[in-house]
Amino acid sequence: MDDALLRSLTPGVLGILVRRGADFAAAEDAVQDALIEAVRVWPTDPPRDPKGWLVTVAWRRFLDTARADAARRRREDRIDEEPAPGPAPTVDDTLQLYFLCAHPSLTPASAVALTLRAVGGLTTRQIAQAYLVPEATMAQRISRAKRIVAGVRFDRPGDVATVLRVLYLVFNEGYSGDVDLAAEAIRLTRQLAAAIDHPEAAGLLALMLLHHARRAARTAPDGSLVPLAGQDRGRWDTAAIAEGIEILQAALARDRLGEFQAQAAIAALHADAPTAEETDWVQIVEWYDELTRLTDSPVVRLNRAVAVGEADGPRAGLAALATLDASLPRHTAAAAYLHERDGDPATAARLYAEAAHKAPNLAERDHLTRQAARLNTHLRR
Repeated sequence: MDDALLRSLTPGVLGILVRRGADFAAAEDAVQDALIEAVRVWPTDPPRDPKGWLVTVAWRRFLDTARADAARRRREDRIDEEPAPGPAPTVDDTLQLYFLCAHPSLTPASAVALTLRAVGGLTTRQIAQAYLVPEATMAQRISRAKRIVAGVRFDRPGDVATVLRVLYLVFNEGYSGDVDLAAEAIRLTRQLAAAIDHPEAAGLLALMLLHHARRAARTAPDGSLVPLAGQDRGRWDTAAIAEGIEILQAALARDRLGEFQAQAAIAALHADAPTAEETDWVQIVEWYDELTRLTDSPVVRLNRAVAVGEADGPRAGLAALATLDASLPRHTAAAAYLHERDGDPATAARLYAEAAHKAPNLAERDHLTRQAARLNTHLRR
């Protein structure tokens, strides 16, 4: 079975059923049944028109369910109008599905789960494994989300910014279980960028490609984190970097700057530097200034403080850091790094150890613990 083909056809088939009048939840269930049937039938009897086959089977499953439901008797006039078999319509409702799954009434977690299920074509089990939650928990989350959007029609304009934010959340989950969410987010964002003429969709795709290009170098053979400055740049994916930079340049040329384009510009400057020492930190600070203007995010200001420490010296970075709330995630780790750069290993070791206790994940905690141990060993000599 070509799983990639099935997943690519899923949103189009779902969109056709919804456009024909099926409510979202029932349509999504019918499409899942059709996919299961495809897995059973196609290996020995592949269809000439895979999408048309899925539409026909899914629509019949929907009709069977509708006819069996006494509460839906009033819909029989519509149910009896089953379209004649034939090629699937060429109208692509994928974009509307993006908007539907990123509906503002949904929580971010629910929007992400529904997007992966309806647009990404992943099973509930795959999504649950990726997010390290029980399958029953994920099923409930998806069911609630489907109920919320059941009455939303396709004739309402969608919010591109919300869709992009959902895809960004998917990408940041990275990899766990048997589903590579980073790769899945790139696939979906590439699909979205091709469907709409929006510089921020291109900016997000460029950002994902540039970050993903460094993935192989982010961990050592023992699984420990490798900071950007210590990564083997020969392991970076140069093709992905080249594609990301090309997409970014085209987006920036439109002079409609957004936060994802600004983030991608920062990532491009890191990717473009032959060595860590040759990084253009002055220009990176300038892009962080743009990003701060666009978002006014405390996290952006934290990252800017570290960049200032590289561009203007650690004292300047510490001064910028001092203006921020010390409870910010990774504030202590940033302070430890800048104090080490400033020649104060005792303070840096103490802060690294403190940051390790606050680390959001095991890999980061282990990295910070090793940094503290390294400095303490040096201090005892």
